[in-house]
Amino acid sequence: METDNGKGLILAVASSVFIGSSFILKKKGLKRAAANGTRAGYGGYTYLLEPLWWAGMITMIVGEAANFVAYIYAPAVLVTPLGALSIIISAILAHFLLKEKLKKMGVLGCVSCIVGSVVIVIHAPKEQTPNSVQEIWSLATQPVYVAITMSIVLALILHFEPLCGQSNVLVYIGICSLMGALTVMSIKAIGIAIKLTMEGVSQIGYPQTWLFLLVAVTCVVTQLIYLNKALDTFNAAIVSPVYYVMFTTLTIVASAIMFKDWSGQDAASVASELCGFITVLTGTMILHGTREEEQQQASSSGNADLIFGSSESVRWYESRKSPNEEHLISLYSPEY
Repeated sequence: METDNGKGLILAVASSVFIGSSFILKKKGLKRAAANGTRAGYGGYTYLLEPLWWAGMITMIVGEAANFVAYIYAPAVLVTPLGALSIIISAILAHFLLKEKLKKMGVLGCVSCIVGSVVIVIHAPKEQTPNSVQEIWSLATQPVYVAITMSIVLALILHFEPLCGQSNVLVYIGICSLMGALTVMSIKAIGIAIKLTMEGVSQIGYPQTWLFLLVAVTCVVTQLIYLNKALDTFNAAIVSPVYYVMFTTLTIVASAIMFKDWSGQDAASVASELCGFITVLTGTMILHGTREEEQQQASSSGNADLIFGSSESVRWYESRKSPNEEHLISLYSPEY
């Protein structure tokens, strides 16, 4: 494997480890905070006083920083799919530290993600590093790429969002994913500019550097706005896997167009990468499906406890079915 690809691989895997661990640390911190005050879900902020929560935040920041640097050294087709490893890390740590049991289908999802990631790593293309930020700008402003991307985004925002944004999850997620792909490309350009500057070829004086920074900030803000809309409108168990699939796919397509990631590769290598990518997506969908099933079972169990109570409890219910106020007494006990 090429040296730069190796650095990118190590950074991407380290990023997944840090980000996956951060979810567990933050969740443990939130649980401790909930025991001492109002839960975050009900507007409480006692978690800000919990060291474990801050440890999780710091760990996540380190992971995101490592992911940022990974894009400088390795192509998006290698770095982006490896983000699925963070799901595996969090699932495994949750199994041991939070006692959230990982079922057989969850194990299958983890194995699928690992197998797919290995295939992608083996067949990953060599990074084609531009020599200046101006060269990146010329790649980014290719007429076909810019025209198609902006046309789809504007169509989704101006036409489809008012029409079916509240009923079709693909509208909000489509906007988020397209903006996310542009964010990754902009961040990659900024990272390359920083790398070239540190090597003695300053890119600070070029207006393209600052334009990429402006594009990145704009895309991040837009992405967050529409992701919040999606989460507020639809079930998170649906939003998360669909967003991951669309974001990863569009990022790889954008990178292939801008940075010519697959140029020079034979058909077998490209086909292997696509198979690995599909395997990772399948594993991710299985993991999210397993989590959704567990949430539904937990919800059903909670409702059953609310209705029936424990096996030794006796509860009285009063039901008013008519103006005569008919009283219905229900008795539940394993003895009857």
